[in-house]
Amino acid sequence: MSGLPSFRAVMLMVVAVLTVTVATGGVIVFLDGDLVRSTQEPVREPTRRPSAAPRLDQLVPTPGPTTGPTTGSTAGPTTEPVGERTREFGEGGPGVTATPARVFAIAPAEVPKRTRLRLGALKHVEKVAVVDAGQVKVSGTPLNLLAVDPAHFRSWTPQAVADQPAVWSALSRGELVAESGAARKYGMAPGALYQVDGGPRLRVAATAPLGLTGVDGLVGADLGRSLGFAPGVAVLLHGKPGTISEAGVRKLLGKGSQVVVLDAAARTQKRRATTDTSQKPRSVNVGRPGSYLDLYKLSAARCPGLSWTVLAAIGQVESGHGRNNGPSSAGALGPMQFMPATWKHYGVDGDGDGKADIWSPYDAVPSAAGYLCANGAGRGGEKLRKAIWFYNHSWDYVNKVMGIAEGYARTYA
Repeated sequence: MSGLPSFRAVMLMVVAVLTVTVATGGVIVFLDGDLVRSTQEPVREPTRRPSAAPRLDQLVPTPGPTTGPTTGSTAGPTTEPVGERTREFGEGGPGVTATPARVFAIAPAEVPKRTRLRLGALKHVEKVAVVDAGQVKVSGTPLNLLAVDPAHFRSWTPQAVADQPAVWSALSRGELVAESGAARKYGMAPGALYQVDGGPRLRVAATAPLGLTGVDGLVGADLGRSLGFAPGVAVLLHGKPGTISEAGVRKLLGKGSQVVVLDAAARTQKRRATTDTSQKPRSVNVGRPGSYLDLYKLSAARCPGLSWTVLAAIGQVESGHGRNNGPSSAGALGPMQFMPATWKHYGVDGDGDGKADIWSPYDAVPSAAGYLCANGAGRGGEKLRKAIWFYNHSWDYVNKVMGIAEGYARTYA
């Protein structure tokens, strides 16, 4: 087409640079040859887009249907008749299991095979895909697009999208699949044709929630090449939600790469869970109570949600409430039978005498409460059972402790 840049110009320029602000506060940059310069040359800050981007259908008048090609870059969306229905891509074939991206990145240059293999070897990474990426402008409004092979990329979308043959047929026909949010933001209408500045008209065949932050749509790989998209710069990684290391991806892709986590909610939930289980219980000076019963009750207060009866049951099983303080055959010591290495981390001074004594019940019982709490005992249910299992790696031990604790609860109700 006469409006397209020459092949040489495409290879020199590749694609324009666009910065997209991410909801999580990150930034995705679609990179081009300007950013693949010598590292000695500073990279210019990209121009900020207005916070309220103009809608495409507000940039130019929207003419009625046309039958011939349009010229120039100011033509608005048009519609044209759709021919007789043909068999959709993937229609009637086997289902696709969606394995959506957890991390999305843009590299400063084409990602070499060696780096792809190293990305696949990162801990928790199950799949890696590298595709072309670029930017087109419609009436001056930039759109960030990925150019993909429908057969290979289908599983990288949410299940509802992967299950729609029409979406993948559209890409095979050289049409545009717009991201749902971008379509709403820019007023792109399914079935309409949009004139790319200096390029071809693109028909918006469908809209779909792609789940890729900063991506406004998809086109087929062949169309992407004809538009001069940067080859192999967009990286997608799949694994268990919240597990892939953002820092590891960034390190492998190198300086100038932009990395966005797409499973931020899972990561936040994971951090909260880790904080809950590792949070130190509130400090309580138990003093020197006159009975083990009072000592268990005061020590359990170090871990909100932990019943004193569990501590008492462990004390009964481990030493008969201080009658047999060891050492055990495994080397455990004191009334709560701590291993010395564990005591170094969890031992506390419970009676305020200035030292944490593994043999002293006034130190050992509150230390046991702290150890159980660090493993989630205060959350009850299966978390409590798991915390007791950490105390002694045996489910028979767990059942025994829980049974004795129930007996104490009935006796001292």
